[in-house]
Amino acid sequence: MESSIYLGADGWWHGRVTMGVKNDGSPDRRHRTGKTEPEVRRKVRALEKQRDEGRAPVAGRKPTVEGWMTTYLTTIASLKLKPRSLDDYWSKTRNDIIPGVGQHRLDKLAPEHLETMYAAMLAEGHAPSHVLKVHRILSRALKIAHRRRLVVENVATLVDPPSAEETEANPFEREEAKAFLEAAAKRPNFMRWAMGIGMGLRPGETLGARWPYVDLDNGLLHPSWQLQRLTWRHGCKDPQACGSRLHRFEPCPPDCTTHKGYKRGCPKPCPKGCTRHASACPERKDGGLTFTRPKTKKSQQPVPIPPPFIPYLREHKTWQEEQRAAAGDEWQEHNVLFARPDGRPIDPREDWEEFKEILAEAGISDRRLYDGSRHTAGTILNELGIDMPTIMEILRHTQISQTRRYVKGRNLLAKDAMQRMGNAFLLQVSPGTETRTETTDSRAARARRRRRIR
Repeated sequence: MESSIYLGADGWWHGRVTMGVKNDGSPDRRHRTGKTEPEVRRKVRALEKQRDEGRAPVAGRKPTVEGWMTTYLTTIASLKLKPRSLDDYWSKTRNDIIPGVGQHRLDKLAPEHLETMYAAMLAEGHAPSHVLKVHRILSRALKIAHRRRLVVENVATLVDPPSAEETEANPFEREEAKAFLEAAAKRPNFMRWAMGIGMGLRPGETLGARWPYVDLDNGLLHPSWQLQRLTWRHGCKDPQACGSRLHRFEPCPPDCTTHKGYKRGCPKPCPKGCTRHASACPERKDGGLTFTRPKTKKSQQPVPIPPPFIPYLREHKTWQEEQRAAAGDEWQEHNVLFARPDGRPIDPREDWEEFKEILAEAGISDRRLYDGSRHTAGTILNELGIDMPTIMEILRHTQISQTRRYVKGRNLLAKDAMQRMGNAFLLQVSPGTETRTETTDSRAARARRRRRIR
């Protein structure tokens, strides 16, 4: 295990360090070169230190960041992440990480490369929260690479990512919630919005609720499933050839009419070796509207149904049975509480558009879907005097700090608290009384009186 240092015939100093054995059983000898002997000795000592501490990277040429991210997402992260989270990881890897630092070799990646990429993303108009999410994805992938000794150090830990301010909740006021439900009452799936506000369900949980998981007799809803739209994946052996007719490597002209109806404008050109267009694959899989399990076991705990909701839910079930009979053979049975006219689940995109329409009809300012359901439920429960641990159980959070982020304090509660504070120290003065001090003495008389007192 001793190292060798010698002057070669080429005029350079060489150092060879025995690190152990390779997978095939042959000796693992690492080579270092330098113009001077002290330079090579420093390199050899550093390599020996890594070997003795068990931090030496494994033998072989290191992959690029692009190659490692593909390996990480395909064979490592896919075993643990939920489908929607995995889609988000893939999206940010394709659009941000690979164009930014994808061609760097993994062991040559430096903190400066990440800082340059983050600065460029902010300059392009990306939100700090988006950049922070990219940093966390890359940091997690590099952590696994460091654990497997592909790199000596996780360089993402040496970088300070931009701090992202948390989006402030904007829930409905009580009067706004009533106005919203009055406007929603004109629609067939009115109870979908009532349950969102009254029970604090997530949009996917509401759309994914099915009758076998609703116990109207005991007033409980079991949110064991949620409805999500997942990205299609190729089922064929050659994804690149599968989408060959859809590949487009040149950007669209300024007056493009092909994508005129696209809400987000023209799509970006395909990268080299594009494997997208899985939605057109004849053997596509794992995509479209899918029933998935919630993220945590806490999210699957039963939620009490408010007793006034139960008669409306029974009436909604009767109405849905009439719709099923009227549709006949066109009805596709999914047992969902809220369905399209043919029985299929409601698309989350259509649900979002309907929410915006109801906001406009009710004359309410624009809100996020979570503001008009989950945040509103938590805030109104707080206003009604419900303690925070109980709200946490209703919203099925794992930590009470998460519940506090969902519940927004109202000015009404603050005013009431300060009124009580004032009453605790000062006497209330009737608004109809006025205290007036009248004196008829002259200034000289008052001065003489003060002298006598002294």
